[in-house]
Amino acid sequence: MGHPTDPGRVLQLGLRPNLAQFSLLVAVNALVGGMLGQERTVLPLLADTAFGLTAYTAALTFILAFGATKAATNYLAGTLSDRYGRKPVLIAGWLIGLPVPLLLIWAPSWWCVIAANILLGINQGLAWSMTVVMKIDLVGPSRRGLALGLNEAAGYLGLAVAAFATGVLAASYTPRTIVWGGAAVISATGLALSVLAVRDTAAHVALEQELHDERSARPIDLRTAFLRATVRDPMLRACSQAGLVNNLNDAVAWGLAPLYLAAHGASVRQIAVVAAAYPVVWGAGQVITGWVSDLIGRKSLISGGMLVQSAALVLLVVGNGRFGPALVAAVVLGVGTAMVYPTLIAAVSDVGLPLDRARSVGVYRFWRDFGFVLGALVAGVGADTTSPRAAIAAVAALTAASGLAVALTTWQRRPHFELAPVS
Repeated sequence: MGHPTDPGRVLQLGLRPNLAQFSLLVAVNALVGGMLGQERTVLPLLADTAFGLTAYTAALTFILAFGATKAATNYLAGTLSDRYGRKPVLIAGWLIGLPVPLLLIWAPSWWCVIAANILLGINQGLAWSMTVVMKIDLVGPSRRGLALGLNEAAGYLGLAVAAFATGVLAASYTPRTIVWGGAAVISATGLALSVLAVRDTAAHVALEQELHDERSARPIDLRTAFLRATVRDPMLRACSQAGLVNNLNDAVAWGLAPLYLAAHGASVRQIAVVAAAYPVVWGAGQVITGWVSDLIGRKSLISGGMLVQSAALVLLVVGNGRFGPALVAAVVLGVGTAMVYPTLIAAVSDVGLPLDRARSVGVYRFWRDFGFVLGALVAGVGADTTSPRAAIAAVAALTAASGLAVALTTWQRRPHFELAPVS
């Protein structure tokens, strides 16, 4: 089952034969997550302290800008990677992220922060998408859930470490300086690793396609992929709506929860602990849930995880902004998200041919990250017109409904070829 690429090297699918490149991509995605995490605790607070924004909607505009840009970039990332290669798109993502720290440190107004988050959305859409797709390319179908669990775990643990570190340091140093310094180091390191060490995975896609005995097949176009994942295929449609709602409540946890806790007297350090606990549990748990989804299937983890997330948001409302209940809610929300996040991408990757994978994943990630846009609007407008508690409660109800929709969807595990036991 070898596919020669250069003298002395035989190409194989699987985790073990590709461990070096797989581990490198895990490290790169930890940096991608860290790039986002260094904003997670501090930026919602900066809206008030540095720029004088008092309305929740105005403070959450940076999440809306980030989410809209990342969603659109996700949508195009698959087509771009099929045309130009995975590695060039990954490098482009890091190059676009380089100006972010400069915009944050020099921002004379909130609109410069918005511009920085537009660039950050493109950075995340290109770089994170490529680490996802390249890991799937390397491992093949039999370890897909585990691979995605490791990828997402690395990204969100990187996010959690950055969120906690910036929150703690912001209590002693200028918050904007902390965000600028972290972004500069992370983006430079990620770019260097991607240019010097990452290898493209196009040959692995060709090998998997060959093992499908579909060597003459042509990939579906982007419009067909969009309609398939949005309307035509029940499984993909269920995944798209669950991903959207998952990131909708993540936007609430990111943008509204810190302001909600601060309004009830929580310190910056306490907010940092809550902001970090959620992605720590989410990140670490995905290694287990991704692997489990390979064994028991995807549906039960997705529907159950959405219901667990809903329960966490209810606990946050009932706790009325107190630190103890908020911390427990963050942990429970992390558990629910860990059940859902890698499993959804694995479920989308299960459907269709290898040549279609990048586009299908891109469409799913478009809908998932469009949840940031809706979450910012629901959280901001809801908090301004009613109260933060009412906005969080509404999102909890929507999350429960999403989980029930998945549970009611007819779900069939799609057959695929089995690899020789090399991984």
